[in-house]
Amino acid sequence: MSGHSKWANIKHRKGKQDAQRARVFTRLGKELIVAAKQGGGDPDNNLRLKNVIQKARAVNMPIDNITRVIQKATGELAGVNYEELAYEGYGPGGAAVLLEILTDNRNRTASDIRHLFSKYGGNLGETGCVGWMFEKKGVITIEKEGLSKDADEIMMIALDVGAGDVQEEEDSFEITCIPEDFESVDSGIREAGLNPLAAEVAMVPQNTVALEGDDALKMLKLMDALEDHDDVQNVFSNFDIDDDIIISQQL
Repeated sequence: MSGHSKWANIKHRKGKQDAQRARVFTRLGKELIVAAKQGGGDPDNNLRLKNVIQKARAVNMPIDNITRVIQKATGELAGVNYEELAYEGYGPGGAAVLLEILTDNRNRTASDIRHLFSKYGGNLGETGCVGWMFEKKGVITIEKEGLSKDADEIMMIALDVGAGDVQEEEDSFEITCIPEDFESVDSGIREAGLNPLAAEVAMVPQNTVALEGDDALKMLKLMDALEDHDDVQNVFSNFDIDDDIIISQQL
């Protein structure tokens, strides 16, 4: 497993504990708005909206909140317009960083993000500078802890529901599929009795960059700072850092 995957899984575990934080709901609210604006307010006819609603319910976002946000997006209630952007750059040691942004003020956000890159030894780049290093995939993570099925059973279930690959890691299984199959694979996994730690469409790095020492510590600080920014929805990177360093910094 690349260091970034380990970092992401730790974030998901921490997210379970921090799910009630207002910032989590704010981010999901932005996602709901963009999804509803693009495809309408009916989740049965808007796959992206359906997936975001599922994420919101998974962290116990009240259904009334979800409904209100969708109504704002469809014009039934007054609301804020958000712009969807992608920022790209390099972190310490040359690791690629790809950001998914939702903002109501692109100038403010660009200034903030540029400052964070500079503060932690990276630099914000031009559009397209690192995007080619990533591939969009559906990614479903199953924790081994408490799991009654073995690796062969997980593999069989995943392939039966249309997954493209299954990787066994130290403490989890990572199931991947093409984005178009994500909903059916995720549903099939859950119907088979598996409860994912995380299920999302993500930008997966095709190659990794090994970081050590000061570069590794600065990279983790940069990732945390970007994650904490209100306009950043998702952060993806191709760094590979020793698990012990990541765990010591994140827990």
